[in-house]
Amino acid sequence: MSNRFLLEVCVESVDYAVAAERGGAHRIELCSDLSSGGVTPSAGLMQTTRRHVRLPIHALIRPRAGDFCYSERELEIMRDDICAAKQCGMDGVVLGMLTKSARVDIERTKALVELAKPLPVTFHRAFDAAKNLEVSLEEVIQTGASRLLTSGGEARALDALPILARLVQAARGRILLMPCGGIRSDNIARIVRATQAQEFHSSVGISSAGQAATLADGNEDGSIPDAVTFERRAREVVSLLDSLS
Repeated sequence: MSNRFLLEVCVESVDYAVAAERGGAHRIELCSDLSSGGVTPSAGLMQTTRRHVRLPIHALIRPRAGDFCYSERELEIMRDDICAAKQCGMDGVVLGMLTKSARVDIERTKALVELAKPLPVTFHRAFDAAKNLEVSLEEVIQTGASRLLTSGGEARALDALPILARLVQAARGRILLMPCGGIRSDNIARIVRATQAQEFHSSVGISSAGQAATLADGNEDGSIPDAVTFERRAREVVSLLDSLS
């Protein structure tokens, strides 16, 4: 296994995507409305970001904010958005579906994974809303997803380090588990050492995925950082990851 650590940065604009690339990020997750946890970016946003960024870009496929139990019409939207992501030159998609009983919706997710091919699929933090994370890990693996994004069922990765470590170990060799949730330059080293994960996901100051923007992720006054600050924060996290590799 490679000892190199990777940083995926979540952004909701072209300017932040460019800033993340300049800061040394290894991959972009592109979405809109991060304050609500993120929804599918428009075709225009995907196309424009693709023109300005050389990094791999994974587009969020989420038709609305709220829970992750989708109707047939919402599923139809997700299928169309996956096709749009392919046409816009995205390198992967990010999605997640649960049943009404808070289990991973294996069959419908598997169908979306097949539709997305050859693009890889990341199963997102819908996972953290599932009832049993160990059982849900096995269910996500059954869908054929390539990655699993999780904060271990807590709002922040720091609050779930033992859980994340167990999940990383259980996932090893079957699916790549990517910790997320409030990951910053002042805690990334602790998270790396505790979880032994290889890839990490951060919004470096825009918001906490699945929640409104917080002081923990934004500026000290709760405002959203400008692109220059965003680039600096990304570079700080990447530099620390490089030093740990």
